[in-house]
Amino acid sequence: MTTFVLVHGSWHEGTAWDAARRSLEHEGHRTLAPTMAGHGKKAYKKVNHADCTRSIVESIVANDLRDIVLTGHSFGGTVICKVAEAIPERVRRMVFVNGFVLRDGCSLTDEVPPQTAAVFSEMARKSADNTFMIPFPVWRETFVNDADLEMAKWTYEQLSPEPFQPTADKLDLKKFYSLSIPRSYINCTEDIALPPGEWGWHPRMSGRLGLYRLVQMPGGHEVMYTNPELLARKIIEAGRD
Repeated sequence: MTTFVLVHGSWHEGTAWDAARRSLEHEGHRTLAPTMAGHGKKAYKKVNHADCTRSIVESIVANDLRDIVLTGHSFGGTVICKVAEAIPERVRRMVFVNGFVLRDGCSLTDEVPPQTAAVFSEMARKSADNTFMIPFPVWRETFVNDADLEMAKWTYEQLSPEPFQPTADKLDLKKFYSLSIPRSYINCTEDIALPPGEWGWHPRMSGRLGLYRLVQMPGGHEVMYTNPELLARKIIEAGRD
Protein backbone atom coordinates (compact mmCIF):
# COMPACT_ATOMS: atom_id res chain seq x y z
CA MET A 1 0.00 0.00 0.00
CA THR A 2 1.16 3.50 -0.88
CA THR A 3 -0.10 6.72 0.67
CA PHE A 4 -0.78 9.36 -1.97
CA VAL A 5 -1.30 12.99 -0.98
CA LEU A 6 -2.96 14.73 -3.92
CA VAL A 7 -2.62 18.52 -4.20
CA HIS A 8 -4.98 20.31 -6.57
CA GLY A 9 -4.31 23.24 -8.88
CA SER A 10 -5.76 26.67 -9.52
CA TRP A 11 -9.56 27.21 -9.30
CA HIS A 12 -9.96 23.73 -7.82
CA GLU A 13 -10.43 22.21 -4.40
CA GLY A 14 -9.62 18.75 -3.09
CA THR A 15 -12.82 17.24 -4.49
CA ALA A 16 -11.34 17.53 -8.00
CA TRP A 17 -9.45 14.32 -7.18
CA ASP A 18 -12.53 12.33 -6.06
CA ALA A 19 -12.76 9.99 -9.06
CA ALA A 20 -9.02 9.38 -9.18
CA ARG A 21 -9.02 8.76 -5.43
CA ARG A 22 -11.67 6.08 -5.81
CA SER A 23 -9.52 4.32 -8.40
CA LEU A 24 -6.41 4.56 -6.23
CA GLU A 25 -8.24 3.27 -3.18
CA HIS A 26 -9.80 0.44 -5.23
CA GLU A 27 -6.21 -0.69 -5.87
CA GLY A 28 -5.58 -0.75 -2.12
CA HIS A 29 -3.84 2.57 -1.66
CA ARG A 30 -4.48 5.28 0.90
CA THR A 31 -5.24 8.81 -0.29
CA LEU A 32 -5.58 12.32 1.09
CA ALA A 33 -6.72 15.24 -1.06
CA PRO A 34 -6.90 18.36 1.12
CA THR A 35 -8.22 21.69 -0.08
CA MET A 36 -5.52 24.31 0.30
CA ALA A 37 -6.12 27.64 2.00
CA GLY A 38 -7.96 30.21 -0.11
CA HIS A 39 -9.59 27.64 -2.37
CA GLY A 40 -13.21 26.58 -2.68
CA LYS A 41 -16.39 28.52 -3.24
CA LYS A 42 -16.78 29.69 0.37
CA ALA A 43 -13.11 30.16 1.23
CA TYR A 44 -11.47 33.32 2.50
CA LYS A 45 -9.48 34.33 -0.57
CA LYS A 46 -6.92 36.77 0.80
CA VAL A 47 -4.07 34.30 1.21
CA ASN A 48 -0.50 34.01 -0.02
CA HIS A 49 1.60 31.08 -1.21
CA ALA A 50 2.93 30.37 2.28
CA ASP A 51 -0.66 30.01 3.52
CA CYS A 52 -1.39 27.49 0.76
CA THR A 53 1.71 25.49 1.66
CA ARG A 54 1.05 25.62 5.40
CA SER A 55 -2.48 24.26 4.96
CA ILE A 56 -1.19 21.18 3.11
CA VAL A 57 1.63 20.60 5.61
CA GLU A 58 -0.83 20.86 8.50
CA SER A 59 -3.18 18.34 6.88
CA ILE A 60 -0.36 15.82 6.37
CA VAL A 61 0.90 16.24 9.92
CA ALA A 62 -2.58 16.15 11.45
CA ASN A 63 -3.19 12.81 9.75
CA ASP A 64 0.29 11.62 10.79
CA LEU A 65 1.12 10.58 7.23
CA ARG A 66 4.64 9.39 6.47
CA ASP A 67 6.41 7.77 3.53
CA ILE A 68 4.02 9.60 1.21
CA VAL A 69 3.96 10.08 -2.53
CA LEU A 70 3.34 13.83 -2.74
CA THR A 71 1.47 14.59 -5.96
CA GLY A 72 0.78 18.05 -7.34
CA HIS A 73 -1.27 19.12 -10.36
CA SER A 74 -0.57 22.39 -12.19
CA PHE A 75 -0.26 25.20 -9.57
CA GLY A 76 -0.09 22.40 -7.01
CA GLY A 77 3.39 21.69 -8.34
CA THR A 78 4.61 24.93 -6.80
CA VAL A 79 3.01 23.98 -3.49
CA ILE A 80 4.45 20.47 -3.24
CA CYS A 81 7.94 21.92 -3.72
CA LYS A 82 7.50 24.05 -0.60
CA VAL A 83 5.77 21.21 1.29
CA ALA A 84 8.76 18.98 0.55
CA GLU A 85 11.05 21.67 1.94
CA ALA A 86 9.01 21.82 5.14
CA ILE A 87 8.65 18.07 5.83
CA PRO A 88 11.15 16.19 3.63
CA GLU A 89 11.35 13.34 6.13
CA ARG A 90 7.72 12.42 5.37
CA VAL A 91 8.05 12.34 1.56
CA ARG A 92 9.09 9.18 -0.31
CA ARG A 93 8.63 10.59 -3.83
CA MET A 94 7.19 13.66 -5.55
CA VAL A 95 4.94 13.39 -8.60
CA PHE A 96 4.13 16.40 -10.79
CA VAL A 97 1.02 16.05 -12.99
CA ASN A 98 1.70 18.68 -15.64
CA GLY A 99 2.79 20.71 -12.67
CA PHE A 100 4.69 23.96 -12.49
CA VAL A 101 8.33 23.55 -11.50
CA LEU A 102 9.46 27.09 -10.85
CA ARG A 103 12.97 28.42 -11.10
CA ASP A 104 14.44 29.64 -7.83
CA GLY A 105 13.25 33.18 -7.13
CA CYS A 106 10.39 33.08 -9.64
CA SER A 107 6.61 33.11 -9.38
CA LEU A 108 4.00 31.24 -11.35
CA THR A 109 3.18 34.44 -13.25
CA ASP A 110 6.81 34.51 -14.40
CA GLU A 111 6.27 31.12 -16.06
CA VAL A 112 3.19 31.80 -18.20
CA PRO A 113 2.97 33.92 -21.37
CA PRO A 114 3.15 37.63 -20.46
CA GLN A 115 -0.26 38.35 -21.98
CA THR A 116 -1.82 35.65 -19.78
CA ALA A 117 -0.17 37.03 -16.65
CA ALA A 118 -1.35 40.54 -17.57
CA VAL A 119 -4.96 39.44 -18.04
CA PHE A 120 -5.06 37.58 -14.71
CA SER A 121 -3.42 40.51 -12.91
CA GLU A 122 -5.99 42.93 -14.32
CA MET A 123 -8.86 40.63 -13.34
CA ALA A 124 -7.52 40.47 -9.79
CA ARG A 125 -7.05 44.23 -9.63
CA LYS A 126 -10.69 44.77 -10.61
CA SER A 127 -12.04 42.14 -8.21
CA ALA A 128 -13.16 42.81 -4.65
CA ASP A 129 -10.89 40.17 -3.13
CA ASN A 130 -7.80 39.99 -5.41
CA THR A 131 -8.97 36.92 -7.32
CA PHE A 132 -9.19 35.95 -10.97
CA MET A 133 -11.31 33.46 -12.89
CA ILE A 134 -10.57 31.58 -16.08
CA PRO A 135 -13.10 32.44 -18.84
CA PHE A 136 -15.20 29.50 -19.98
CA PRO A 137 -14.07 29.61 -23.65
CA VAL A 138 -10.44 29.30 -22.52
CA TRP A 139 -11.36 26.51 -20.11
CA ARG A 140 -13.30 24.65 -22.75
CA GLU A 141 -10.71 24.88 -25.57
CA THR A 142 -7.40 24.59 -23.72
CA PHE A 143 -8.01 22.93 -20.32
CA VAL A 144 -10.74 20.36 -21.05
CA ASN A 145 -10.11 20.03 -24.79
CA ASP A 146 -10.56 16.24 -24.41
CA ALA A 147 -14.09 16.59 -22.96
CA ASP A 148 -17.45 17.02 -24.62
CA LEU A 149 -19.38 20.23 -24.07
CA GLU A 150 -21.57 18.78 -21.32
CA MET A 151 -18.56 17.72 -19.27
CA ALA A 152 -16.80 21.01 -19.96
CA LYS A 153 -19.77 22.90 -18.53
CA TRP A 154 -20.05 20.59 -15.49
CA THR A 155 -16.36 20.86 -14.65
CA TYR A 156 -16.48 24.63 -15.00
CA GLU A 157 -19.25 24.72 -12.40
CA GLN A 158 -16.86 23.07 -9.92
CA LEU A 159 -14.39 25.97 -10.12
CA SER A 160 -14.13 29.09 -7.98
CA PRO A 161 -12.10 32.30 -8.32
CA GLU A 162 -8.38 31.85 -7.68
CA PRO A 163 -6.45 33.99 -5.18
CA PHE A 164 -3.95 36.01 -7.18
CA GLN A 165 -1.29 36.53 -4.52
CA PRO A 166 -0.07 32.90 -4.40
CA THR A 167 0.56 33.01 -8.15
CA ALA A 168 2.50 36.29 -7.86
CA ASP A 169 4.68 35.36 -4.86
CA LYS A 170 8.29 34.75 -5.83
CA LEU A 171 9.55 31.56 -4.20
CA ASP A 172 12.92 30.81 -2.68
CA LEU A 173 13.44 27.23 -3.86
CA LYS A 174 17.10 26.72 -3.01
CA LYS A 175 16.24 24.10 -0.39
CA PHE A 176 13.95 22.23 -2.79
CA TYR A 177 16.67 22.03 -5.40
CA SER A 178 19.07 20.66 -2.77
CA LEU A 179 16.76 17.81 -1.74
CA SER A 180 17.42 14.25 -2.89
CA ILE A 181 13.75 13.15 -2.85
CA PRO A 182 13.01 11.14 -6.03
CA ARG A 183 10.78 12.94 -8.54
CA SER A 184 8.44 11.87 -11.35
CA TYR A 185 6.67 13.93 -14.00
CA ILE A 186 3.38 12.89 -15.63
CA ASN A 187 2.98 14.61 -18.98
CA CYS A 188 -0.47 14.66 -20.57
CA THR A 189 0.28 14.78 -24.26
CA GLU A 190 -2.73 16.86 -25.37
CA ASP A 191 -2.37 19.43 -22.58
CA ILE A 192 -2.28 22.91 -24.14
CA ALA A 193 -3.15 24.88 -21.00
CA LEU A 194 0.37 26.22 -21.51
CA PRO A 195 0.99 26.82 -25.22
CA PRO A 196 3.15 24.04 -26.68
CA GLY A 197 6.69 24.96 -27.62
CA GLU A 198 8.44 27.77 -25.78
CA TRP A 199 5.92 27.75 -22.91
CA GLY A 200 5.03 24.05 -22.86
CA TRP A 201 5.00 21.75 -19.84
CA HIS A 202 7.43 19.10 -21.04
CA PRO A 203 10.38 19.28 -21.25
CA ARG A 204 10.45 22.89 -19.98
CA MET A 205 9.07 22.18 -16.49
CA SER A 206 10.05 18.53 -16.18
CA GLY A 207 13.62 19.18 -17.21
CA ARG A 208 14.18 21.37 -14.15
CA LEU A 209 13.81 18.36 -11.85
CA GLY A 210 17.24 16.98 -12.63
CA LEU A 211 17.10 13.19 -12.40
CA TYR A 212 13.43 12.25 -12.77
CA ARG A 213 11.05 9.57 -14.08
CA LEU A 214 8.90 10.54 -17.05
CA VAL A 215 5.44 8.99 -17.39
CA GLN A 216 3.21 10.03 -20.27
CA MET A 217 -0.49 9.61 -20.95
CA PRO A 218 -3.02 10.92 -23.46
CA GLY A 219 -5.31 13.72 -22.38
CA GLY A 220 -5.63 17.40 -21.63
CA HIS A 221 -4.92 19.38 -18.50
CA GLU A 222 -7.96 18.17 -16.53
CA VAL A 223 -7.52 14.40 -16.79
CA MET A 224 -8.66 13.98 -13.18
CA TYR A 225 -12.11 14.70 -14.67
CA THR A 226 -11.82 13.34 -18.20
CA ASN A 227 -9.89 10.11 -17.54
CA PRO A 228 -9.46 9.57 -13.79
CA GLU A 229 -8.97 5.81 -14.01
CA LEU A 230 -6.01 6.10 -16.36
CA LEU A 231 -4.62 9.00 -14.32
CA ALA A 232 -4.75 6.84 -11.21
CA ARG A 233 -2.81 4.07 -12.97
CA LYS A 234 -0.22 6.59 -14.14
CA ILE A 235 0.11 8.05 -10.63
CA ILE A 236 0.76 4.53 -9.34
CA GLU A 237 3.35 4.02 -12.08
CA ALA A 238 4.98 7.35 -11.33
CA GLY A 239 4.97 6.70 -7.58
CA ARG A 240 6.37 3.19 -7.49
CA ASP A 241 9.82 2.44 -6.10
